[in-house]
Amino acid sequence: MELNDFIREFAGIFEDVSVESLGPNTNFREIEGWDSIALVALIALISDVFQKEVTPSEIRSCNTIKDVYNLIK
Repeated sequence: MELNDFIREFAGIFEDVSVESLGPNTNFREIEGWDSIALVALIALISDVFQKEVTPSEIRSCNTIKDVYNLIK
């Protein structure tokens, strides 16, 4: 999966966030709606799509969407 595909999947976690408003350098913690439920949804997405297990602390060590992508690649 390419980075742009991952960004599209990432945007799907949120109800009111368009993929056009996100980029590789977007600090995902600043996205309106980022909370513990979004964190769980992201972990589930990574598990389902990438068949990788990540922990909340691994996600918390990331700052941008690209950081999360690099974590799972």
